[in-house]
Amino acid sequence: MKLESFIALRYLFTRKNKSIINIISWISLVGLSVASTALIVVLSVYNGIGSVTQKLFNAFDPQLMIEKNEGKCFHADSSFIVKVKSVDGVKTISCIAEENAWITYRQNQAIVHLRGVDSNYPAITGIDTMIVDGEYALRAQRPNSPMSENENPENSVIDYAIMGALVYDQLGLRSLTSEPLSVHIPKRGKGIGISIDDAFNTGYLYPSGTFYIQQDIDSKYMLADIDFVRTLLDYSDNECSSIAIDFMPKSDITKAKKELQQLLGNGFIVKDRYDQQPLYFKIYRSERLGIILILSLIAIISTLNLTASLSLLIIDKKHDISTMRSFGMERRSVRNVFFGEGMLISAVGVTIGLLIGFAICFVQQTFGIIKMGNNFVVNAFPVEMHLSDFLLTFVLVMLLSTIAVWFTSRRAKIA
Repeated sequence: MKLESFIALRYLFTRKNKSIINIISWISLVGLSVASTALIVVLSVYNGIGSVTQKLFNAFDPQLMIEKNEGKCFHADSSFIVKVKSVDGVKTISCIAEENAWITYRQNQAIVHLRGVDSNYPAITGIDTMIVDGEYALRAQRPNSPMSENENPENSVIDYAIMGALVYDQLGLRSLTSEPLSVHIPKRGKGIGISIDDAFNTGYLYPSGTFYIQQDIDSKYMLADIDFVRTLLDYSDNECSSIAIDFMPKSDITKAKKELQQLLGNGFIVKDRYDQQPLYFKIYRSERLGIILILSLIAIISTLNLTASLSLLIIDKKHDISTMRSFGMERRSVRNVFFGEGMLISAVGVTIGLLIGFAICFVQQTFGIIKMGNNFVVNAFPVEMHLSDFLLTFVLVMLLSTIAVWFTSRRAKIA
């Protein structure tokens, strides 16, 4: 052990001559511990909330989505499907036909994103597990019973709709009624007509269930069978707006995305979940950066306290400095003693803070002591610890401390 390090350790851990300077040094250590603990706890809680939100989005957004680069639809024939399935890791694909629709029910109306999906869609997204009222059902054979006067007697099936909870409220539904919803979509390639029949294709859907995922989704989406939506859009049997893809576990989604994009060419765009919800993820990252910057101010204040305590320590140890100089220590070596003292305080403080932060997060993660209430998706505040957050906190606090201690020790007047 170097002499400078030995003296610094003695200054920090000696039990003799406890003075106000030593107390201030320990206060600095506590301040750095609190700053480190705050960073770990807040970032871990934010990670937990972000993870819960992303899981909610994942219940609606597939791992990858293929869309036409220009235009609203494309033909997904058998050769196209075979091409998509040739990519390594592809497990399930689902065709989607989507368009804005005007929904009316009695005196109420709403503009929604009507998404027509096939039978594979629940397996890809897990939307069937998010139903809070009713059941997941989009189409059923018509029973032998009298039909509504609004229905087409040529139809042999009954089409159902699953909608977001806010769309449900906007339409004034109070229960899963037996009355159909009227669905109007502008006719393909035609201008505005004199009447609704001239301008719109109209169909009828019975509400079968509602889902509660996230406000942006719940306020505008309605699901129906893809064949029903294709009929209203005048699409052929293999036309669709997009294709949703689910992959085998542990598949490299980034690699698959690049491979699909090269395979399909510039006429198509392949979107991952970040591309499907760009605004959310941009806000999430910006908020996380803002949290780090705000909590860094706490660390900066703690390092200022460290600077003050180190300056007082240098003044208090004038006699010791004279003794060290008389023994032949150079000014640089004496400064290194106090630099080492400051770095020891920082290292011990941030280590204690990381351990306390880990303990708090572990207890919350295991036992869920702090509750969020019954009206939330989860009962307790979610916590998710990442090793990168611990490394970031350690490096950030130590970097700020190093800068502060270096300037303080170098500007000290050593006789």
